[in-house]
Amino acid sequence: MTKTVDFAATLKDLMGAFPVDTAAFDGAFKNQAELGEKFSSVALTAAEKSAEISNKWAADTLAKLGDMSKAKAEPTDYASAMTDFASAQAEVAAENMAAFAEVAKKVQMETVELMMAAGKDASEGAQAAVKKATADVTEAAKKATTKAK
Repeated sequence: MTKTVDFAATLKDLMGAFPVDTAAFDGAFKNQAELGEKFSSVALTAAEKSAEISNKWAADTLAKLGDMSKAKAEPTDYASAMTDFASAQAEVAAENMAAFAEVAKKVQMETVELMMAAGKDASEGAQAAVKKATADVTEAAKKATTKAK
């Protein structure tokens, strides 16, 4: 009868012949988690500042609407109140849009800084891995040469 090949044992032997350093995977996962945390912090800070700007804008608008909606003595006072409200809103809109632009600019700068730092870290990690691999291969080649003699 034909004997069935034990692929599990063969695979185990094969994997044992090519040891894998899981520290590199652990380090990569840790670095990715830290980078994700930093990006989340940037995004959440920007969202918080944007919400503050929006809330203040809404509160100011409602307060000015309250002033505008009060009863007036003369019909021309209604037109004047509407004109004052519109001009005040235009001014406030410009200020708030500038504030939103500052938030966006800060997010962009922080994101670029994070990406550059991540690229530098990845480059340094790759250099270290290549240096270690070169040393390991050189050592293995020396051992093989010594055994062959």
